[in-house]
Order: sequence, then structure tokens, then C-alpha cells
Amino acid sequence: MRALLLCLLAFSLAACTQRDTAGPPQASPTTMVAGAQNGGVAATAIVNFPNPGPFKLVEVNDPRYGKMECWQGRGESGQFGGTFRVSTFGGGPKTFNPWVASDVESSGLGLLLFEKLVDIDAWTGQPYPRLAKSISISPDKREYTITLRQGLKWSDGKPITADDVVFTFATIVARGYGNSSLRDTLSVYGKYPEVSKVDDLTVKFRTAVPFSPFLKMLPNVPIAPKHVVEPITKRPMEAFQGFWDINSDPKSLVVSGRFMLDRYVPGQRIELVRNPNYAMVDKQGRRLPYLDRFVYAIVPDQNTMILKFLGNELDFLDVRAVRGSDAAFMKQKEQSGNFRLYNLGPDDGTTFLILNMTRREDPKSKKPYVNPLKQKWFNNQYFRQAVSHAINRQRMIDNVLRGVGIPLYTPETIASLYFNKKLKPYPQELDTAAKLLEQGGFTKRGDRLYDSEGHPVEFTLHTNAGNSTRDGVCVMIADELKKLGMKVNYQAIDFNTLIDKTNQSLDWEAIVMGLSGSKTEPQDGANVWKSDGRLHMFDQRLPNEQGKVIVTDAREWEKRIDRLFDLAATSFDEKKRHEYFDEFEEIVYNQLPFIYLYSILDITAARNTIGNYTPTPLGVFYTPLGSLHNLEEIYFKKARQ
Repeated sequence: MRALLLCLLAFSLAACTQRDTAGPPQASPTTMVAGAQNGGVAATAIVNFPNPGPFKLVEVNDPRYGKMECWQGRGESGQFGGTFRVSTFGGGPKTFNPWVASDVESSGLGLLLFEKLVDIDAWTGQPYPRLAKSISISPDKREYTITLRQGLKWSDGKPITADDVVFTFATIVARGYGNSSLRDTLSVYGKYPEVSKVDDLTVKFRTAVPFSPFLKMLPNVPIAPKHVVEPITKRPMEAFQGFWDINSDPKSLVVSGRFMLDRYVPGQRIELVRNPNYAMVDKQGRRLPYLDRFVYAIVPDQNTMILKFLGNELDFLDVRAVRGSDAAFMKQKEQSGNFRLYNLGPDDGTTFLILNMTRREDPKSKKPYVNPLKQKWFNNQYFRQAVSHAINRQRMIDNVLRGVGIPLYTPETIASLYFNKKLKPYPQELDTAAKLLEQGGFTKRGDRLYDSEGHPVEFTLHTNAGNSTRDGVCVMIADELKKLGMKVNYQAIDFNTLIDKTNQSLDWEAIVMGLSGSKTEPQDGANVWKSDGRLHMFDQRLPNEQGKVIVTDAREWEKRIDRLFDLAATSFDEKKRHEYFDEFEEIVYNQLPFIYLYSILDITAARNTIGNYTPTPLGVFYTPLGSLHNLEEIYFKKARQ
């Protein structure tokens, strides 16, 4: 499930599939060249910590609860204690309810608070049981039997059982109580899987047809404590949206993850404490995590974040926190600052420009979401192609990202195993852009561009305030399009306002923003690319009162993308899957519903006092987990309070 990026700490949801090799993808020549001018930061070798092998299941006799089955950590034995300090500049989570979250901060907080039923291995990209201990698949590849570990407990001491799993998938997700994107990525041909209880520790999922990425989609869904959440689902649906909102008592949350929410100071910080019921141990049999507390400060911007790290107020900067403009300077500070920069290679997140192609009216006001004149421009393929050809992506990377990035033209980045190499990049081509506009019925008179009815081309471009990188990108886009005669009025706005425009009010014209991605499974983007998807932002269709999105006006190429995703999801032939996704990428490359700009290189910074920090190119997830895929094993070599 892809989520909106705000350039906080890390933005890749781990929805992965099998890899041809056990190791992470290696840097391409493009990657090395892209970062070469940045003092060698991005041109350094991609980190390559050796694969520690699979987790080992061990039995622990807990004095409070009796026998428990725990996963054993794969890192070195560490020391207990200390507070791990990170930071974000996104304004804080919008909700504590991970099932309704649509922003990366709220979803990321859920990764710290709730353990996954199935997770993705950071080295291999393959699914493995997490709350579960075993997974079996029927010969017809439609039935998945998943058995939970024995003795698992919620933070309030209640047992974690199959009832919790069935309730999560059959009620919260299936009935649309939460973010409908969860349902999108688990559905194929519009059909959601059946889920049933076998016994107290065993559940069975049955898909309508063989669904190859099914296990890779399960990590998208946090398992809910039925005894706490079920009463809310018996009330009107809007009650669930307000459940565990940011005004709730943090200690009221019942969780299963590494940490529990202890305190939230709006606009300042989030404080989490160690969950003593977390069922994972180190090699000495000691209950993890090692850290006592996990705290992240909420700061106004990236500059403040960098300054706090250099001032030793933070222990760690994750991917997207270290900008291209910071990397070379920070490289010089490694020794004196007692930290190290890590190159994790190309990111799977994307940054893009979208033009609002919505052609419908607001059913309440009976007014078009988008000015009818601008609807015609934005739905003109020649217009979108001209805009794309006018943008100088390499100059963006050189001047704004300071070389730490890669030009992007496709929905899958160079980091993806499904990247379509046949789709070639192109430089800025203003003459080509001008000819495309002529084909689309536009005429340039003097310095201004006019449509076929004589209206001057002018529209408003938004991005989220406080993001200096996107600010620079938007200014550059406005300048480039001015060369074609377009007047672009750029305005940065509050992130919540921006999200309301894309998700609810739909009253916007052009936006620069980003989405998380997956390096190994395009199905993770079904909520974006399916015509009824909840992040189908270029032409967002809103759900009805039952939470369903009914599509009656899909374009032919949208219908083809719907079909290609279903075909790929139901095929276990990797060659065929690549063919389907190659065609999908080619459609997007030509139709340009998203005008892709760039993807960054993932660079992190960690204090040398941190033990067991073993980032991998595949082990990058949502903020605030980021590249800390093994956060339960992170420790201070000399515990600091």
C-alpha cells in the first residue's frame, strides 16, 4: 500500500516479493554518476551487511504468562537501557489509529506500536511469519493457513489469538472501517479474500483466484486487539474514524509492538516506552527491545533536524532526512561528530507533478471540482506531454538535490525489480513541447500561451509547506513552464490542507508531492493505479456511504491498467508478470497521469555509539521505523539515559 510522502524520515512500505538472489540490488552506473558531484557521498559503495540468515524460533518460560514462543534476534547481544532520539518535521501524527491512517507519520507510528502478522525480510525481500510462526499454502495456491506463536500477549496482558486476526481482516478491512487502501491491495478482480478461524491460534485465508503477491500485502495491515476495538465497530462508521485520535490518552492504546505510546506533546515530541510483553529475545534469551525509550522530536523543518543532529541532540537521521544539499557537508563532519553516513542506494519512493484530471461535479454543491476550461487542458494528453518535455529533471537534481537523485520518467524507479528498461529517459526538449502544444490546439502569442478558445493558460501549483526541496522544485517548474507561455502561480500550503484537497474536496489544479513505493512488488501500488483506488489522485473518485468507490467514467487506458494489475496479481509466472507491469509502465509513460520528476538516493546518518545498526537497501520502511528494520535489537554501546 503506497502512502503519501512528506519527506520525514523514511517512506517505503515493505510490501515485497521473492528475489532472484538473496542479496540486495547493487548500485547501477546511473546511481554512481548521480551522486558523483556531491563530494563522493552517494558515489560510495552501497552498504552490504552480510545476511544473518532466518530467525530462530525459541521457547521461553515467562514467570507471568508461562510458555511463549519467541523469535530470537539475529544481531549481537547488546546492553539494555537508553533513549533513542530521532526527529520529524511533518507536524506529528494525524491519528493514533493505524487502520485509518493515510499519512506516513501516523502509519509509521503504527509500525512501532503494532507487530505484523507477516513481515518482509530486510535482506531477501521474502515474506516470513512474525506474529505467526508458520505459513502453509494449498496446492491450488488459493488457501493460506497461518498459525500464530503460542503465548503472545497484548500490552494489557490479554492473549493475542486468531480472533484478533479474523476481526482485523473480516471486519475492519473488509467492511471499510479503515483506510480503504488496505482493502485495495488485498483485492483481485474486485474480490476481497475470505478469512476464517480454524482454532485459537490458526486462521485461514482464501482468495477468489490464485493471488501471487498475497503474502507480500499482509504486512500492510496491523493486527487489532478485538477486545478493545470491536465495540467501536458496532457504532456508526464515523465513530471508528475518531477512535484513538491524537487527543486520546496515549496510555489507552493496547498494542503488540516493540514500544507503547507513553506521551504525546502536540507539535513537540512523541515518547514511547519499551513494551515488556514484546515476544522477541536476544541470543542470551533476554526479552527485547534493548532500548527503554524511543522519542522523536517534531521540528519545523529539515534545517532544524540537521542542526539538532550535528548538535548531538539526535542519534540518527534516516533516509530523506539527509538532503543532497547536506550530504557533502555532513561527510566532512563524520569523524568530529562521531557518526557515519550510509548509502542505501536508489530509493523506491517517487516525486511527481500531477494535474487534476477530475471531470465530475461535487454532488453537494453541483459545481465542477475543476474549472471546466482547465479540465480540458489537464485531460489533453498533448498538454501533459508538453509539460513533461519542458521540465529539466537533471537540472533539478543538480541544483536542488545537489546530485543525490536520479531523473524519473516511470512509475517504477530504477530500484524496482520491475523497472521497465525499454522506456528511455529524455532531456528537456522545449521545441518538442511547443510542437505538442500546437497538436493539442494551443497557440503562443507573444509570451503567453492560449487554448483553442482564446483563454490564457494559467493555473495554481501547490506543495506542502516547510519542505525546501519541493519548494525549489516547484519554483523551477514554474520557471520552465513560463518558457512555454504558461503562467503558474506557486503556493506552498499546510500538509493537512493539501491532503484534504487530494482526498476529499478535490479542489486543486496542480500539485508536486510524492508516494512511497516497493522495490520488489508493484501490487503495492494497486491503491494508486486501480481506477477505484483510494490514492488514484490524478482523478480521485470518492467512496459512497458504504465506503465503496463506484467507477463509471474510467478512461480506456485506466481500464487497461485495472486489467493488467489483476492479470499480474493472478499470475505466478514471473516472466508474464514482468510483461504485464512493463505494459502498465508504458501506458503511464505515454499518458502521464503522473509527471514523474525524480527519485532520491537513500542516505542515513547514525552515531557510532549505536550497536546492531545494519541497514539494507530492502530494509527501508515507513517513518519512524525507516531503515531501523531491527529496532528491537538496536542498543547503545554504552547505555545513555
